[in-house]
Amino acid sequence: MGWGNGAKEFFEEYRQRYLNDSRRFANNFKIFIEKIEGRVTRIAYQPYKWLVVLPLLVLSTFILGICAMIVSIVVNPRVGTNCGVIWARFNSFFTPMTVNIVGAENMEPGASYVITANHQSLYDIYVLYGWMGVDFKWVMKKELEKVPVLGPACKILGHIFIDRSDTKKAVESINAAKKKIVNGTSVIFFPEGSRSTDGVMKPFKKGAFKMALDLGLPILPVTINGTRKILPKGSIDLKPGGVMMTIHRPIAVKNYSEETLPDLMDKTRRVMSSAME
Repeated sequence: MGWGNGAKEFFEEYRQRYLNDSRRFANNFKIFIEKIEGRVTRIAYQPYKWLVVLPLLVLSTFILGICAMIVSIVVNPRVGTNCGVIWARFNSFFTPMTVNIVGAENMEPGASYVITANHQSLYDIYVLYGWMGVDFKWVMKKELEKVPVLGPACKILGHIFIDRSDTKKAVESINAAKKKIVNGTSVIFFPEGSRSTDGVMKPFKKGAFKMALDLGLPILPVTINGTRKILPKGSIDLKPGGVMMTIHRPIAVKNYSEETLPDLMDKTRRVMSSAME
């Protein structure tokens, strides 16, 4: 009986070790296959990126940029903005990039906001332009004003160029732009100022929050996840992927002042961080 129990324990131990080894092998094999598939997909995507995605970006920017200028001049800039929506969705489709939106019900129709969004990739522009669903003006660096077609189109559409090297001129540009943020038109800031390289939000600059106080408009925090995997900062390693944009509840500014501006910035940052992946 003792020998029988010993044999049974031996074979049970052997069986368990065999099952563990089998599971380990299966998991390792699965990981290996996924890596191979990822590499194959990545290699196969390269010709498509260079021969389809990038040429379409240049062509669509040229055509729709001109259309935006013509429509803005003939009709008005708000209608011309629709060309930007088409441009963003067109290029997202051919990347391809899918966009899932959470919290759209937090925006009140016809209301104006100071929208603050985190910034990880150039593809954030597609996400906001294509899927925010409101009329808005960008706050962008002055260097973009010199980009052929894109610069003039943005200028005619009423977007706001600021000179970051000259604080006085930057403030003047922001003050001149305030009259545009009325009747349901909002303004979008990337309060970090530039794209994050590691996905962690950089310190916020004060411009968006000062404008919100001056205009008495609520802050509308927006969190974007996934664009850094599609196109990281400083890279041309473009890949297809999915993105989630979370639109948070607006933050009223009536209880804040210049003295408590850091509190408003901190609250906005905490809200945006709550949806970061």
